[in-house]
Amino acid sequence: MPLQPAGPEDLTAVAALVNAAYRGESSRRGWTTEADLIGGQRTDASSLADDLAATPGAQLLVLSDAPDGPPLGCVWLEPADHPGAWYLGMLTIRPDLQARGLGRELLADAEAAAKARGAQRIRMTVISIRPELIAWYGRRGYAATGETQPFPYGDLRRGEPKRDDLSFLVLEKRL
Repeated sequence: MPLQPAGPEDLTAVAALVNAAYRGESSRRGWTTEADLIGGQRTDASSLADDLAATPGAQLLVLSDAPDGPPLGCVWLEPADHPGAWYLGMLTIRPDLQARGLGRELLADAEAAAKARGAQRIRMTVISIRPELIAWYGRRGYAATGETQPFPYGDLRRGEPKRDDLSFLVLEKRL
């Protein structure tokens, strides 16, 4: 299943997918949920469109099993502030399809797409108190850089934190 760049017509479905995976109802959550840490929505179509417009070179890539089918997964790629590096974020697989290897495939395809655009390494951020997710990325070659970034408390566009000890761990992988 090839990745395709999301068009404006895809953003509502992508936002619904991301919100279901990261903040969905308890009976439908996948293992990647952040709902115990952050409430509210993770994103919306308007925010995705704004972020794409404001970020030169950024792409939101969508995985589906048919050209006009609903998204099964998505991933965000953009040139990073570090030479030769690209930022990868919002890696998402539909909750009912998680734990079947699609996330590994999506990650590998996203890395290949970034490499084709000149990336020598991939950087990402993960909430620092998500050991299972950090371990998953570790098994795919990502390692902590020693850098952290503060959680954007007060910016409710990305949700409402339920804890006051959130921060991001920066992970990196050489391609």
